[in-house]
Amino acid sequence: MARRVVVALLGPVAWTPPGIDPAEWRAALAEDVVDLLATLQEVETAIAATPEDRPLAEAVIWPGMAVYEVPAATGTAVLAALTGYDQAAVVAADAPDLPGLIVGKLLRPLTTRPVAVAPAQGGGPGLLGLASRLPAPPWLPELDLDSALPAEVRRAAPLPGDVAVTAAWRRMRGPTDLAALDPAVEGWEATRALLPGHDQR
Repeated sequence: MARRVVVALLGPVAWTPPGIDPAEWRAALAEDVVDLLATLQEVETAIAATPEDRPLAEAVIWPGMAVYEVPAATGTAVLAALTGYDQAAVVAADAPDLPGLIVGKLLRPLTTRPVAVAPAQGGGPGLLGLASRLPAPPWLPELDLDSALPAEVRRAAPLPGDVAVTAAWRRMRGPTDLAALDPAVEGWEATRALLPGHDQR
């Protein structure tokens, strides 16, 4: 069976709801993503951060979860840091209500294709996540999850079919994304606790 890892990547968070401390907001988003990853079956989980973000990573990890220090907060930098795995997925740490099913769909195509990407919902630039067989193929470009598009990954591949595009999910990058959070859905407790007017369980 392939040895797989899913890594939450701490990147910059460009938007914070009014009245909330940006550092607290960023930490809550990351904590919720890490909590979700820790419940996944049949994969190992980890967190990746630049040296500047190492304290935040240490604050939100679960016991026994690895922290990978990377020179840049990019998906490809994380893939390059991983050893001992056959497959890896990197997901942005600002998707607090991310379902485990979406992560599973990101990994599934790797049985037949070298790379898969999940778009960030909303039609703008950015990816929710990136998955690859390891070592990552040499044609894979440097991918910033905040600005990359599935089309540019496909353009870089020898064949467009080498890159699977999987289900999209929202990242918390603006008021529209925030409004889409469903209080009836379990999870995202840390984020929920910062939001006045939301059901806090």
